Amino acid sequence: MRIVTHTCSNTEIVCALGRGDWLVGVDDHSDHPPEIVARLPKVGPDLDIDVNKIRDLKPDLVITSLTVPGHERCLAKLEAAGLPLLVTRPQSLADVASDIRRTGEAIDARPAAELLAGRIGDLLDKGAPPVEPVPVLVEWWPKPVIVPGAKSWVNEMLTLAGGYNPFSEHPVESLEISPEQARQAAPQAIVMSWCGVKEEKYRPHIVARREGWQTIPAVRHQRIIPISEAWLGRPGPRVLEGVERLRGVVAACRDCAFS
Repeated sequence: MRIVTHTCSNTEIVCALGRGDWLVGVDDHSDHPPEIVARLPKVGPDLDIDVNKIRDLKPDLVITSLTVPGHERCLAKLEAAGLPLLVTRPQSLADVASDIRRTGEAIDARPAAELLAGRIGDLLDKGAPPVEPVPVLVEWWPKPVIVPGAKSWVNEMLTLAGGYNPFSEHPVESLEISPEQARQAAPQAIVMSWCGVKEEKYRPHIVARREGWQTIPAVRHQRIIPISEAWLGRPGPRVLEGVERLRGVVAACRDCAFS
């Protein structure tokens, strides 16, 4: 079977299910696992894929997503080209597990998909730890400041880690926030998870020096923590590790008295 994947998460799901050798092309941003994606043809950036390149690869299946604004344009181009598609649009961890199962069904990897999806299900079954949750602000982008809203798997990841998203009541996938909203949220930690930016290029001082943010507890106590979007922003197998990393953030907050 010849598979092309669009978005990092779909690439990582296919590889986690043991079908990396069936991939014949990936989007430019897919970077994991490196030993597989490095050898593959690239079909363009996440928000501007080249449908002609994809067509030339003669795929039996193109796995695409609607996870960020702009993906709908990519989907429209793929549909117009008449390519065979599997579309994912997860907004919760249960959706991620469901997409893994759907992908496994489509690429003849049902046992591996059931095992991986089951690990996410087991995590959800355990639920939140029996402690007072800690407010944690996750940043998808620094200027303007974009954070996840209600329709994001990150809310459950934070809950499972013992935290919560102070913007989880906004009925959107993501939203821009003002300094006043950030102050009112009073997060005990700020997690930098800037999409499309390498973690080594995250700059905590950019967050700390923002006008109006100096009274926020996370800034006062210097709890501005980088966690690559590879662990939080990709709805695939690495969300499991992402929850563990968020647990470390929450634990760091609990080591200090709230103020």
